[in-house]
Amino acid sequence: MSNIQRKTDVILIGAGVMSATLGALLKELAPEWEIKVFEKLANAGEESSNEWNNAGTGHAALCELNYTSEKADGSIDISKAININEQFQISRQFWAYLVNHNLIRNPQDFIMPLPHMSFVQGESDVTFLKKRFEALSHNPLFEGIEFSDDPEKLKEWMPLIMEGRTSNEPIAATKIDSGTDVNFGALTRMLFDHLQTKNVEINYKHSVENIKRTSDGSWELKVHDIDNGKIEYHTAKFVFIGCGGGSLPLLQKTGIPESKHIGGFPVSGLFMVCNNPEVIEQHHAKVYGKAKVGAPPMSVPHLDTRYIDNKKTLLFGPFAGFSPKFLKTGSNFDLLGSVKPNNVVTMLAAGVKEMALTKYLIQQVLLSNEKRMEELREFIPNAQSGDWEIVMAGQRVQVIKDTDTGGRGTLQFGTEVVSDADGTIAALLGASPGASTAVHVMLEVLEKCFPQHMIEWELKIKEMVPSYGMSLVESPEHFQEIHTSTAQTLGLCEKELVY
Repeated sequence: MSNIQRKTDVILIGAGVMSATLGALLKELAPEWEIKVFEKLANAGEESSNEWNNAGTGHAALCELNYTSEKADGSIDISKAININEQFQISRQFWAYLVNHNLIRNPQDFIMPLPHMSFVQGESDVTFLKKRFEALSHNPLFEGIEFSDDPEKLKEWMPLIMEGRTSNEPIAATKIDSGTDVNFGALTRMLFDHLQTKNVEINYKHSVENIKRTSDGSWELKVHDIDNGKIEYHTAKFVFIGCGGGSLPLLQKTGIPESKHIGGFPVSGLFMVCNNPEVIEQHHAKVYGKAKVGAPPMSVPHLDTRYIDNKKTLLFGPFAGFSPKFLKTGSNFDLLGSVKPNNVVTMLAAGVKEMALTKYLIQQVLLSNEKRMEELREFIPNAQSGDWEIVMAGQRVQVIKDTDTGGRGTLQFGTEVVSDADGTIAALLGASPGASTAVHVMLEVLEKCFPQHMIEWELKIKEMVPSYGMSLVESPEHFQEIHTSTAQTLGLCEKELVY
């Protein structure tokens, strides 16, 4: 065992899409800064960013019904949908910038055009979907959205879902062709390949064991080199903790006041994957349903065409499960270890408030394969058990915190950044929409942690993200121009690609 001490400007913990995005932004804004990355696993994008560990949806609120809620007066609130859509447009612009400047190549290896649809059954949900369609159709961000409750039209849109459907229950769907399938694992690996050409030091199989502030205000990381057993000490002026479910325990080790009274609840996921090429070829869309009454937002069922390694496949899910691990490669003691004196009341309050979630997770864990097939058959009536197999997806840690609106122990379903008062350290917590909004979230990190540089960086940021600081929904001409140009650069103009 030997100790090594090194200094640097920026340290990124975790080699996922968030660290990759922040690193890529910083290398454009401050190319002279020295950046180091520490990743516990052997490669980039192996946990939450991996293509098999997330839905691969370019979340733009085109089909996700949980982003549009029904108000007490029956009208539809689309404000969250607009917000999510604008954030995804920011990601598209940055990716297009990277492609246009030959910093990454072959965008078809990580993003594909794919229709996004919402599908509902039952009179009340059909009424809701129609009202949602009417609310969105007048908004420039959702131009081209279509609605139908005509079975013949629905057969054209989603033949696999309509084949063999015998129920007289009302059904309806919306469809918009500007949706995308995104391979965030491939994108993450591309970004880290790019960062290596910019002299970013990427250390795989290096586990960060502890973080503490030094006397000069920097941060010292205790890092374990897994291969040779050495302990290294690295200091940096700025640290970003972007290691998915592993972020909360490291944030707690910093001891910053902002890390107090925050807990995490791990939820694991399963997908059913189709192994029959004939079935796969009958479906070409991401089709999102509506979560059942009492089920959490992360349980929204969806039938997804996916492109992984340029091969078309078909997934259905997610089915929730429970594991005390915060990462797939984590420890069974992760949940217990995250309970601290400062958050135990918050965690207990969440346990009392979230009995419905606990009940739901227990039911999901106990589901048999046949019960899962029954849920699949609500989407594909003729689904055959032999055509589908179960794949374990990623672990997500839902944030628990005390809020003004929800009170103690409120479960959060979004993505949020926690940073200290002087902006020297930041951590990303939460799950969906996550990777889709990575560029927006990392720009938020820059604003919070580098306010002294934002004026000098603004022109470059606007070169990378032309809509930065602008509301696209209030500037439809700019939106149309940006959406068209990014579609051309990213190869999203064709509605369907055949393999």
